[in-house]
Amino acid sequence: MIVILDSVGRWQDWVGTTMTGGDNSWLSMDPARAGRGTVLARAGRRVHVGLRLADLVRGRPPGLTGHQWNTASRSLLDLVVCPEETGRPEFAVEFRSPAPDASARRAERVVAAVTAAVGLPVLRIVSATLRAAEHGPAIVSYVIDARRYAEGAAGSDVAAIGFRDIVGRLPDGRTGAVNDLGALARAEAVEAYVARRLADPILRGLHVSWVNGPAEGWSWVDVRPGECLVERVSVQADRLTFGVDPARFAEDLAAFAIGDRIRSSDLGGASALVRREELLDAVRQLRQRRDELVDDFAYDHLCEA
Repeated sequence: MIVILDSVGRWQDWVGTTMTGGDNSWLSMDPARAGRGTVLARAGRRVHVGLRLADLVRGRPPGLTGHQWNTASRSLLDLVVCPEETGRPEFAVEFRSPAPDASARRAERVVAAVTAAVGLPVLRIVSATLRAAEHGPAIVSYVIDARRYAEGAAGSDVAAIGFRDIVGRLPDGRTGAVNDLGALARAEAVEAYVARRLADPILRGLHVSWVNGPAEGWSWVDVRPGECLVERVSVQADRLTFGVDPARFAEDLAAFAIGDRIRSSDLGGASALVRREELLDAVRQLRQRRDELVDDFAYDHLCEA
């Protein structure tokens, strides 16, 4: 039985028959035959863009009604990564805007149930700024590289240090974590401050993981005294590991999004900025939900600002 939450969070039994979870024999060995989208190449992987779920799954899996399969099969997965030697999908990446409408949420729940049942790991990124076409190639390349590093592709003589913590020369010449997706944004914030486009040169942030839920990362920078540019990104890594803590990854993505807006001069008018007190209230509300977090809330110092 596939169990899916309805639009108000209640459990629904969508399907009355058993569907085996995680059986990747349902996945197509050659989704490239679908002939849709651009194909990127990275480290022995082919990255297919904009494939339908029907292009990846060999027919309707048992346990789905025709209506449910029609809904799921037409859904597009933004990026699908396949090893060149097998052609079988390794994982997919989806980008979504926050708070889609009810029908979109229902479709997403059906797709999530199907990808789980056929054994396709999916990285779901929810962001108001990040988009598959513009930001997807860099992000999926990062995930591919992180997975290869975690699997030992860098060699046994490499120090036992996480991919995110590798130290090297940053774009601004300083030494720091070269696999911090927000590193360039942090350097650009300093440049924007020198150019008097920002009131403060420092990107700040936080990250948390919800019990039985996504990881969430925030990043913000002061554009004017008392007014901030804020990005919030949530990450759900369903059956996908890549050697980087999803919550930390979410915060890096939020900083990455801030950098994109700095580069595009999209610092927003007054309506796009968040008052500092409003931001601090949101952080305090997060603290009040600390019992729902995987780890304890580590940002009490921000609440006293």
